[in-house]
Amino acid sequence: MGEFYEPQKRIIMKKISILLISILFMIATSCSNKVQDDPNTLFVYNWGLYLDETVIGMFEEKYDCKVVYDEFDTNEEMYAVVSSNGRLYDVLCPTDYMIEKMIKKDMLYEYDITELSNYSNIDPKILKIISSFDKNNSYVVPYVHSTLGMIYNKTQLDDMGLPYPKKWADMWREEYKGELLMQDAMRDLLMVGLKKNNFSINTLEQTELDKATNDLIAQKHLVSAYMIDDLRDKMVAGNGSIAVMYSGEVEYIQENGSSYKYEYILPEEGVNFTIDAWVIPKNARHKELAKKWIDFMLDPEIALLNFDEMHYGIANLKTIELIKNRDGKSVIKNEAVFPNLDDIDKYELYRDLGGFEVNYNESYKKIKAYKVPKEEKEQK
Repeated sequence: MGEFYEPQKRIIMKKISILLISILFMIATSCSNKVQDDPNTLFVYNWGLYLDETVIGMFEEKYDCKVVYDEFDTNEEMYAVVSSNGRLYDVLCPTDYMIEKMIKKDMLYEYDITELSNYSNIDPKILKIISSFDKNNSYVVPYVHSTLGMIYNKTQLDDMGLPYPKKWADMWREEYKGELLMQDAMRDLLMVGLKKNNFSINTLEQTELDKATNDLIAQKHLVSAYMIDDLRDKMVAGNGSIAVMYSGEVEYIQENGSSYKYEYILPEEGVNFTIDAWVIPKNARHKELAKKWIDFMLDPEIALLNFDEMHYGIANLKTIELIKNRDGKSVIKNEAVFPNLDDIDKYELYRDLGGFEVNYNESYKKIKAYKVPKEEKEQK
């Protein structure tokens, strides 16, 4: 009497374990909610390698607050986290097409952006471009802009006796096998296949998407790696001669890959122009502090620190003047960093695909899932 059989003991221990796990989860959730409720804590979600991290401490000191700073690799990753409400962020930095999607889904906070003290620093030409997806400029404050082009290692191609690429279609040349590095993000990968065929990067035609998908599968045996942030380090180390690369990475590669000579080009078939911008989610708990963060990022000196860290194009006219006075006009005239906004029609912006995004996602998964036959891998 009073003793439990072994099966009963296991059942009781299992119930105790479940109870303990539930209690620990409730404690963790409670602590997390307390942090998120703290009016002096700001939650920021930004791209990796997209900020001079010293500015975080500067902001914390100026506003006597704490910043919780998280990073994401793709717009799709960011959207999945934010839309699930798994963590309530106060400030995000998505790309144009994802912002357009979030506006349509009523996920963003609309406010009088012109009340920001540094708003007048923004280039009106960038604001005009933004109005194509934020009609009244009431959600979006631009952070950086760039192109997605091609960079190649002239030194290595010369040593191998290979020609320099000029267009996206050149990335299907057999002699480049093992030398190609591709972006591992849905829109950026498919952009190359679409542009190679002179299709819009926002096509809603299934036949065009299928053609791009099949071409990217056929190209796969030539590709050394599909990556995002680590691509630039691959190029610096000489582990690949040709890469699909955002313009902001070019100067880093040229400075750190000093034993090589590089060239960044905008392939003949055309490229995309992209804008990453600060937005505030509609469910943000610290909207006023979020506005202070965005305004802080528009401060000319702070924007200069971030420019020196990233080398992406910026929309801050006062910071551009600081760059001119410090470095001369050559940096500003470098189209790899600062595309000619008066000639913006030759670029395409990614746009929200609506329900057709599912088709792009299926194509992306199909490309990534394809296994290159062993004989194709080994054949040179």
